[in-house]
Amino acid sequence: MTKLSIETDGEKSVIVRRRFRAAPEAVFRAHIDAELLRKWMFGPPGWTMSVCESDPKPGGAIRFEWAGPAGATMRVTGTYKEVIPHSRLRHTEIMHMPDPSPENEVLTEFTATEDSGTLVVVTMTLPTPEDRAAMLASGMEDGMEASYAKLDALDL
Repeated sequence: MTKLSIETDGEKSVIVRRRFRAAPEAVFRAHIDAELLRKWMFGPPGWTMSVCESDPKPGGAIRFEWAGPAGATMRVTGTYKEVIPHSRLRHTEIMHMPDPSPENEVLTEFTATEDSGTLVVVTMTLPTPEDRAAMLASGMEDGMEASYAKLDALDL
């Protein structure tokens, strides 16, 4: 529907916005349901998601793993902190590529739009300005846009 937009906030946060065709209930479900996550959350080109675990409750675990060429692997681990159905998710996230990144605090908000779609706003807060700069330099924007385009194309 629309391209992803990214802006920085303060010294340590990144704000990502994107509109989706589907209603907040469906887009929210696609962010927590392991079966749906497997359909849209990409790793790098040529990689496949080998593990997808999501236990969407406060204290519940998040674990996504991808397998790549020549036996390469990467994973994301985290913990849900807040789950408000159809409206808000808060979780921690650590990328292991293979070394772990600093813990990222992620707030994802789902808001209905006038055209029956959803505006998703993701605020990621890193421990330091250097950690934020490294995340932005990692190519995360292209990966998020590719994944979110796939999510928007799903028949939710």
